[in-house]
Amino acid sequence: MSKIKITQTKSVIDRSLRQKKTMFALGLRKMNQTVEVEATPQILGMVAKVNHLIKVENS
Repeated sequence: MSKIKITQTKSVIDRSLRQKKTMFALGLRKMNQTVEVEATPQILGMVAKVNHLIKVENS
């Protein structure tokens, strides 16, 4: 599987609990933190739900 890099660019303050939990499940805890994860359908679905809070790069 290919990997993607996800970087949190916006804060989760004043976001819904569902979006906060999605960010936490992706492994993002702080601003400007970057994680590298496998590009599975489940991860891509989570990325689609919070795409306004993150930046995604192929690696």
